[in-house]
Amino acid sequence: MQSLQKQNTNVVSEPKTMYNILFIIGFVHLLNDAIQAVVPAMFPILQQSMGLTFTQLGIIAFGLNFTSSLIQPVVGFYTDKKPSPYALPIGLCFTFWGVLGLAIAPSFWIVVISVIFIGLGSATFHPEGSRVAYMAAGNRRGTAQSIYQVGGNAGQALAPLITAVILVPFGQFGAIWFTLVAALAIGLLIYIARWYSEQVLLLTKKKNIQKKLKENNPLTKKTILFAITLLVFLVFARSWFHAGISNFYVFYLMEKFQLSIDQSLIYIFIFLAAGAVGTFAGGPLADRYGKRNMLLLSMLGSAPLALFLPYAGQFLTYVLLGAIGFIILSSFSVSVVYAQELVPGKIGMVSGLIVGLAFGMGALGSVALGILADWIGLTNTMLFVVSLPLLGLLTFFLPSDQKLREMHE
Repeated sequence: MQSLQKQNTNVVSEPKTMYNILFIIGFVHLLNDAIQAVVPAMFPILQQSMGLTFTQLGIIAFGLNFTSSLIQPVVGFYTDKKPSPYALPIGLCFTFWGVLGLAIAPSFWIVVISVIFIGLGSATFHPEGSRVAYMAAGNRRGTAQSIYQVGGNAGQALAPLITAVILVPFGQFGAIWFTLVAALAIGLLIYIARWYSEQVLLLTKKKNIQKKLKENNPLTKKTILFAITLLVFLVFARSWFHAGISNFYVFYLMEKFQLSIDQSLIYIFIFLAAGAVGTFAGGPLADRYGKRNMLLLSMLGSAPLALFLPYAGQFLTYVLLGAIGFIILSSFSVSVVYAQELVPGKIGMVSGLIVGLAFGMGALGSVALGILADWIGLTNTMLFVVSLPLLGLLTFFLPSDQKLREMHE
């Protein structure tokens, strides 16, 4: 028995952390999400050029994000069974054509079709990108996931600045420059796919060990199902809050403080940039203080600041948005790692589910918040948005880190 345990220990011992792979996949995540985040950052421009309503803007966001939320778990489920390294560059080819269509779209529905292509590319990239980070992590999975996820958040943070520098002066056609960004991402993913191909055998061995661990899992299926459902709901709440700030808060600022588009986008940049820093910090902090503790802190820690946000002045709003962005997005990578430990052996599907929901629930939120803003006004809608972090109280019902560790014993 002891020799068998020793043998299993040798099999599952982790290789060294591949930081070069992590930084490349993190950088590609930045490029991918910068392209995706340009779409909501373009909303003021599309509203002026096409005369779109808030509801139509919500539909565009829905077309982009809900597409990826539907496809991501499917991609992850398929690649868990049959790893597909070259799905990464192929997926970004969809993004390339979507960006090209967005730049030359003459009408609302062509814009919707174009952003669906961008969503398909993102849906293919995210679960496989999480798998690459998992394979390259060694024994630093929290840190690895943070490096990967911070690339995406940094890309989202850059979008308002890119819009102000490129899209405001050049208009909708300025999006054509992002075809070069997509092409760069495709080239880097071809390199990643070659490395990924070399890891397929090792990945198969890990899955076999994880399957044995799962058979001895003391957590019941009912407990796991409850925990995953609750985690999904918390991701839902966080995503609606994020969608409200990143998609519609710019209009609220323009209305409240009489700001220009450029001036309002600086506020959104601060929120997203601070969120990128928080995403990077969240993984190492969770490794030290516990994943559930970080999930709890990210929601409840941001709640009082968010509730005060509608009553803050112009300068204090900068400070509050930075603090809120850092705190609430510190759980972004943590929620993925927590889900992976709840359901070992299903890295792609679980990553696609959690990360996909971050986009998909944001998509539903964008539509709902757009309709709500047209119905009850922007100010009342923002009052609803800032109350969402209070749902973080439900985190107390998630299994503790100790119970997660028991799953692997």
